[in-house]
Amino acid sequence: MSDSEPIQPVVPQADSSRGRLKVFLGYASGVGKSFRMFDEARRRKERGQDVVVGALQPTVPSEIKSILNSLEIVPTIDVEGVPVIDVPAILRRHPQVCVVDGLAYDNPFSHNAHRWQDVEELLAHGINVVASVNLQHVADQREAAEKLTGTPVRETVPREFLNTADEIVVVDAPTEDAPAETAALREMALVLSADVIDAGLQRYLRSHEIEPTSPARERFLVCLTAHANPDRMIASARQSAARFHCDVMAIGVRLPNSSEEDHRAMTEKLARAREAGAHTDVLESDDPVESIVQYARSHGVTQIFVGHSMKKDWRARLWGTSVSRLIRAAEGMDVRVFPH
Repeated sequence: MSDSEPIQPVVPQADSSRGRLKVFLGYASGVGKSFRMFDEARRRKERGQDVVVGALQPTVPSEIKSILNSLEIVPTIDVEGVPVIDVPAILRRHPQVCVVDGLAYDNPFSHNAHRWQDVEELLAHGINVVASVNLQHVADQREAAEKLTGTPVRETVPREFLNTADEIVVVDAPTEDAPAETAALREMALVLSADVIDAGLQRYLRSHEIEPTSPARERFLVCLTAHANPDRMIASARQSAARFHCDVMAIGVRLPNSSEEDHRAMTEKLARAREAGAHTDVLESDDPVESIVQYARSHGVTQIFVGHSMKKDWRARLWGTSVSRLIRAAEGMDVRVFPH
């Protein structure tokens, strides 16, 4: 297993009385996020920090049990059969650091309905929290992750809460021989971590009344197709555009052999994009990649949002996917890929 370097904001937090939140983000089963987190907890204690464990996963691997032997554990409370963080006990104990393995648990019948709200309470009282979460348990990533993994999840952490993290670590693993789905999940995790860092930067700029240096330079382009679900791309583009105070454009490319059904589907998706506040255009071309890149360059686009089917036919195996072509052709622009 090869671990990525911590990816973290380089700006201080605005409220010095609030605890700091560090999140270990895993994108696939077995990458080792819990081990990395508890190993850091052990090293923090060895450096003299006051560390407690506030929550564990139901099943603890043997390699983690050996680390737990050196850490103080504040037992969870059983509430109607559900293990809930004992927030009052941790507040009375008031350690420097509390470790929470698994942010995305619900707390039915408890004071806080969700575990991430327990963590928020600890942070508000000045306790630093080191926590873990899987990509599919982040609310705005769940749908795409479910399509890739085939595993539905119910409990999630709001993206707004994750964006308050002061540090985020993507726990990485080799992807050379991994399925395409794993590589796509990894890319999603890296994009998510970059967004969390950017949210921290924007928070810092606002708290210090600093205007972004070049808010008008960013331009976002969403590429719509008849078969892809555009909602997540549009929502992500709008979220990014709100931070940079810029507009979102959406285009569809009509091929010469497009069917009436495809035409109706494209018209409907363009209408949804307009309802979401995007400026829309329709291009007619037999080479969508070339048309998209030409349009993007002529409109000063800096980021392209595009959907990508995980299914590969013989044409893709011979010549590569259209998304691969787009990434190569869109030199100087960021291409954000949304698997479907």
